Amino acid sequence: MKVVEFMEKYKIYTLDIKKSESKYSNTDEIMDYLKGCIENHKVAKFIAIFDHYSHTKSLEEHEIDEDVIDAKDIIFCFGKELKKPEVLGVRPRSIGVCEYEDRFVISFLEAPNPVANDTMKEWVKGVSL
Repeated sequence: MKVVEFMEKYKIYTLDIKKSESKYSNTDEIMDYLKGCIENHKVAKFIAIFDHYSHTKSLEEHEIDEDVIDAKDIIFCFGKELKKPEVLGVRPRSIGVCEYEDRFVISFLEAPNPVANDTMKEWVKGVSL
């Protein structure tokens, strides 16, 4: 897993993994795995799965890398404190899965909470064999 700076301001954790090195063969299987991780976590709450690929493709004007097969985000929240209204600006969290013919690219935005970050890293690493 590597950390990249996206658009010169967002810290994104990214795992680029070959399908041959993954336990899963498609995006939906990874979404099911991540949903299970969320539902089994003592704090995290599953919210939704967003089909980013279908949404973008349905727009009259759109651009999608021709090599992308599927792209979905799983949306969830780790929030166990609500001390300031500004915290809503960094919640909920999401993990995106972009599928290509031979690989997956899984990414998420760095969370302000290091424990949440570590948890998401472990979940994403769990996609590997």
